[in-house]
Formats: sequence, C-alpha cells, structure tokens
Amino acid sequence: MTEMSPLRRRMIEDMTIRNLSPATQRSYLHAVAKFSRYFGRSPDHLGLEDVRAFQVHLVSSGLSWPALNQTVCALRFFFGVTLGHAEIPERIAYARTPSKLPTILNGDEIVRFLEAVPSLRTRTALTTAYAAGLRASEAVHLKVRDIDGERGIIRVEHGKGGKDRNVMLSAQLLAILRVYWRLARPEVWLFPGRDETKPIDVQVLYSACRSACTAAGIDKRVTVHTLRHSFATHLLESGTDIRIIQVLLGHNNLSTTARYTKVSNTLIRSTTSPLDRLTLEVVPPS
Repeated sequence: MTEMSPLRRRMIEDMTIRNLSPATQRSYLHAVAKFSRYFGRSPDHLGLEDVRAFQVHLVSSGLSWPALNQTVCALRFFFGVTLGHAEIPERIAYARTPSKLPTILNGDEIVRFLEAVPSLRTRTALTTAYAAGLRASEAVHLKVRDIDGERGIIRVEHGKGGKDRNVMLSAQLLAILRVYWRLARPEVWLFPGRDETKPIDVQVLYSACRSACTAAGIDKRVTVHTLRHSFATHLLESGTDIRIIQVLLGHNNLSTTARYTKVSNTLIRSTTSPLDRLTLEVVPPS
C-alpha cells in the first residue's frame, strides 16, 4: 500500500475542515494528481505558467467545459488554500461555458419514461427525483426518516454545498412510496444498494435512464438532471412563483433558476408580441 504524501494529507485536511463533500474531495485530488503527472513533478513545485500550459492541454484534448472548470476549482483550492498562495487562484481563469438550454420532457414523455423502468426500486427513485426536483446524489441518499407524510415534506440533507432543505411531498408520490415501502421494506436508506448498509449507486440511476429512454422511444438524451429540469419547468408553466422554485431547487442565485423561463413553452406562447399592439392594414404588395 502506497504511503500518503504529507502534501496530499494536508490537502485532504484542508478540504475536510471546509466540509467539502466526499465526491468533491475525490474530484479535486484526482485533478491535482493529473496535473502533477502531466509535468512529472510534485504539484508544489509547479506555478501559474504550468497551470496555463495544463489548461491549454486539457482544452486541446477535448475535455468538456464542466470538467475543465472542475479542474480549475481544484487547482485554485490547491494553490490558494493548501499552498497558501493567495495571489494565484484569481489568476487561474475559468472556462466560459457555452450557454445551452436544458432538455425538457413533457408530461406524456415523463409518464412513458418512468413506466419504461422495470425495477421497482429504481423507478421509484427516479419518480421521486422528478416529483421533488432532486439531484441524483440527493435522491440516492434519501433515508426512510426523511419522508414526512404528516407534514407533506421531504427533508434533503447535505445537498449541494452541504445545505439542508425541505421540498414538497406530493400526495401521489406519498402513495407510491407507501406501496414501495410495503413491498421493499427499506430500513435506513430509502433506496438501498445490494449492500443494504449503503445507498443505491448513482450509476444505477444513470444506466436506468439510458435504458428507459430507448425503451420508451424518446429521442432525447435523458439523465436524472433532465427530470430536475422538467420539474422546474413544469412548475413554472403551472404558475408557481420563480422564487419558490429557487428554494425548492436549492439554488443560491435566482439567475440560475431564471433560465427555465427560456425553455417554458407556455410562457413563450403566452407572451404578446409588440406587433400585436399595433394596428396595421394588411395590404398585399402591388
């Protein structure tokens, strides 16, 4: 077993002190290790120009924008916190992510998609993700105690950024969960994995999404996050205040939630064109 270096141990301690999630810690460590391997030197012997050269390499290799910015976050943390070089992080530039509209499923597609998932446990987990607008990691980490049928809420613990929040528990979802509980009898984790002491692996949900999409004949790329996008858009189209949607999704900034106004067909169709406020005589050209 390879002994952990003092530098790696220090970075882990720095991340633990700041309560970064285990997934974020793994991602940051992987990025810094990749940075070190690229140059064949310890990362504390590398500098800003090396970071720039590494970024150029990552872009040329076709790394996705989200993955590139995750690497930037890791290097900014490493240099700014673990090495204490406060002047370096702000000089490590983020990639400007192309603005893309999220994929949305309509109501009929949601039904077809969920009915195409054969596993009771996985189908119920995906149904819960849509009904409450949960991230994949939030859905798999739900515990039985998080479902409060009397108050009509689901408690989401340690969501993105380590924040807790409450989301609505619909009457239909509660009925579905009760049937699921009677059949599956989960004890601690609402959706346990093969080892019942651990939650279901998030990759199981991702795989189920791909299979269900094909089985349902849906010609869209559907992930768990697509269900979250659809949840927000459908609430917006039904007239829910965008600030309430912001709270339900756990967004820090309203601008993040506001992007759903760009994909809401109901809002687009109901918006009056300024031309309709004018009186024009439609005369065919002579």
